[in-house]
Amino acid sequence: MTRQARRRNKIVAVTGLTIVWMLLWGTFSWANLIGGLVISVGLLAVFPLPPVTFAGRIRPVPLARFWVRFLRDLVVASVQIARLAVRFGHPPLSAIIAVPLRVNTDLNLTLTAEALSLVPGSLIIEADRATGTLYVHVIGVRSRDEVERFRQGVLDLEARIVAAVGSTEELRLVTQPDPVGPSEPAQPEGASR
Repeated sequence: MTRQARRRNKIVAVTGLTIVWMLLWGTFSWANLIGGLVISVGLLAVFPLPPVTFAGRIRPVPLARFWVRFLRDLVVASVQIARLAVRFGHPPLSAIIAVPLRVNTDLNLTLTAEALSLVPGSLIIEADRATGTLYVHVIGVRSRDEVERFRQGVLDLEARIVAAVGSTEELRLVTQPDPVGPSEPAQPEGASR
């Protein structure tokens, strides 16, 4: 990363943390603003953030498609979990499913894991950064077909996220007909393999 890019990332982080600080206090005052700036700079000095590179671009139409489908998934999953909760008889079965993502970047791993965890009935148990694999606990699966359907659903979610905010290369990885597994982990500039 260039010095200018690192500086820009720090400014964005300080601004974001200061805004959160102001929102937590609930009122705008110069004391809150200055306090938020001091706290933000202090936090970033003590706990520096790793560089997150954003090589993609925001595409409004795929982003809208992602949100519509995400909200639909929230409603459908909530109804399914509610039905499982009030159903008498056998307790629902669950599984832990490993899903290797096709785009192995920190940003994609995080966005996919967060979107998946927000939908009721699924929870991220572990995210393996080296291989780009998410380990997901899923409730209400009864067969291998349902496991494979869930795994494909995670890959579809990843494809919607990449279509909304990914780079052209990442988009190519998720749209190729036969996925060959996760891409290589992103290497910092100057690092050897």
